[in-house]
Amino acid sequence: MHKTRLPSLTEILILTLLLLAIIFVAVHQLGLPIQLAFIGCWFLVMGFGKYLGYHYHHLQKGVIAGVTQGMDAIMILIAVGALIGSWMAGGIVPNIIYLGLSVMDPALFLPAAFIICAITSLATGTSFGTAGTAGIAMMGIGAGFDLPPALVAGAAISGAYVGDKLSPLSDTTVMTASMCQVNLIAHIKSMLYVSVPACIIACIAFLLVGLGFDHDGGTGTAQQVMDAIAVHYTIGWYMLLPALIVIGLLMMRLPSFPVICLGALLGVIWAMLFEQASLVSAFDSLYNGNFIDTDVEFLQILLNRGGITSMLSVILLVILALGLGGLMESIGVLTAVCNALQHWATTTGRLGLSTMLSGILGNALGGAAYVSIMTASTITSRNYEQMGIDKRVLSRNVESGGTVTTPMIPWTDGGIFMATTLGVSTLSYLPFLWYHWLVLGIALLYSYAGWYHFAPVEYDAEGTPQPQSAS
Repeated sequence: MHKTRLPSLTEILILTLLLLAIIFVAVHQLGLPIQLAFIGCWFLVMGFGKYLGYHYHHLQKGVIAGVTQGMDAIMILIAVGALIGSWMAGGIVPNIIYLGLSVMDPALFLPAAFIICAITSLATGTSFGTAGTAGIAMMGIGAGFDLPPALVAGAAISGAYVGDKLSPLSDTTVMTASMCQVNLIAHIKSMLYVSVPACIIACIAFLLVGLGFDHDGGTGTAQQVMDAIAVHYTIGWYMLLPALIVIGLLMMRLPSFPVICLGALLGVIWAMLFEQASLVSAFDSLYNGNFIDTDVEFLQILLNRGGITSMLSVILLVILALGLGGLMESIGVLTAVCNALQHWATTTGRLGLSTMLSGILGNALGGAAYVSIMTASTITSRNYEQMGIDKRVLSRNVESGGTVTTPMIPWTDGGIFMATTLGVSTLSYLPFLWYHWLVLGIALLYSYAGWYHFAPVEYDAEGTPQPQSAS
């Protein structure tokens, strides 16, 4: 019988350093596409897997399993690319930008962007859909006010992940509750202890930073942008209908992919009805994106974008990252690391930290929130039972380390999507993800202070919670 073994922590550290070296040398020293670096990483991990005793067919199944886990994200990437192209051509996003510039106070824009994206994501349950619609509009309005793009992206992404973490319509929220064996509404209520103070503090921080900018020049730029939009696009309330329809359908818990595709089709119809686009050019915007010629340089950059082709390199990168994550999981890298964390987690503080680290590792090595949720929930669940800590604490710590950290890592599906869609690199917007940093900090504070807000729970040998005594 063919023998295999789990890698040691030392071997995993050496492997990780080699992977990072391949990416650094290929991208920063040789100027090669990061996709090629990831292919090189595949072969390195496959070689390591053979060293551990695994057959090639097992490794190939790991790649396929990893990619399969992220197919939802890949499908949405395709749909969002088409939607951005047709909504630019159909004047929908330009109208949202025009409306925002005309009614928003520049000093209050950053907290407004955070709140608008938070409400959108809570209503729809999708951070990707929020970033691809409201997020892009916020980037345009922020540019009109001369605000740093990375700061605006930080506010938009922070808001987008409020709903991804809290909404009962979010797939990650539902999945976390299910994996941790917690009632969905109980899981959401537990997360409020962390998310509400994080939202309040983040909103205040964005407000204070926004008030600190000199907005006199931004006001003049905003008027210039509005004038340019009015020249190239029809302006009217009815131009916002496709966005309202898409948000409404997502609020009805309809699947994201067909709803976003419908929104893209509505953009094509609007381009023909209101922007005098031909049938061919309107449909071409789905694939090749939008093109306008304007003297406002950054507006030309902002609006000349979208289309499925704009997402092809991103889709390839997501596939390669997911495949690498599947490989790492198939040879036991995640299991070995998380087993070590599990044995280390002997106090409430360490337990919370190990759960969040498991989620971060799941994202870093698996490339997707789904992997991080599965990793964090399955590896540390038994420790919560042994220490008599309510699994609602487990579920909220899983979301804190898993869902929230996804856009913070450049090679995850969330990090790649946000950087590509909003046009700001992950490392640029990372310092401004204040909601995300606050969630991590508050969750850790509760863990080390033992502030769980729930009475201790006793579990039987099968992990079933026992009834609480009257005392």
